Amino acid sequence: MLTVISPAKSLDFDSPLATEHHSQPAFLEHSEQLIEELRHLTHADIAGLMKLSDKLAELNLHRFEAFNTPFTPANARQAVLAFRGDVYQGLDADSFSEQDFAYAQDHLRILSGLYGLLNPLDLIQAYRLEMGTRFANSRGKDLYQFWGERLTDELNAQLEQQAADGKEACLVNLASNEYFKAVKPKHLNYEVITPVFKDFKNGQYKIVSFFAKRARGLMSRYIIQNKVENVEGLKSFDLAGYYFDSASSSQTEFVFLRDEVLA
Repeated sequence: MLTVISPAKSLDFDSPLATEHHSQPAFLEHSEQLIEELRHLTHADIAGLMKLSDKLAELNLHRFEAFNTPFTPANARQAVLAFRGDVYQGLDADSFSEQDFAYAQDHLRILSGLYGLLNPLDLIQAYRLEMGTRFANSRGKDLYQFWGERLTDELNAQLEQQAADGKEACLVNLASNEYFKAVKPKHLNYEVITPVFKDFKNGQYKIVSFFAKRARGLMSRYIIQNKVENVEGLKSFDLAGYYFDSASSSQTEFVFLRDEVLA
């Protein structure tokens, strides 16, 4: 079983590292090609394309210029420890044990506009490039066309290997719609399970974006720390007051409800 999550805009390259173990992104040569094309953008181009303030546009212009390989612990940081934001607050990888990191490395994947598909311990350099950015490039009109079938093919290959190893091969989608579109889910050869998190608000259960993002991270953490290997195991998720609701769930969409927000 593999779980996919989105990256985050917020980054942290300064805090102490929870592990020294690291790996290299599988699609780094494609990232280098993308960077070369991004370097042709001006400050104004970046601000308009990404809808950024002048200050953030300038920062990202410098990031594109500073990008350099090879990646080492001196110039890069493990992806799961670099990304911050709601999902990663729920995941809380800073508190992982070495066993947690090892399990995450085998079972968690991060989708990325610049890096394509990352293992948690893959080294990355600071960037901002959302998957939905309409950056016309040598492969097409946007990043979805740049990555094409590569991410889907890679996930299919990894799931096929899990099946060959006698494990339950399915994909748990804890990514945003923007990022999961890059996977081309209709071309996946294995079942996709999408957990949905709803909070009770104003007399009904509804998806509250902030809480749902945090819950995606919490479920990723739950899978890693409990070494969940099958779909049925997902239904036991109960962190932060959430519980599985069979009545509103389907075979591929698992709905988790929360009656009261816990501190």
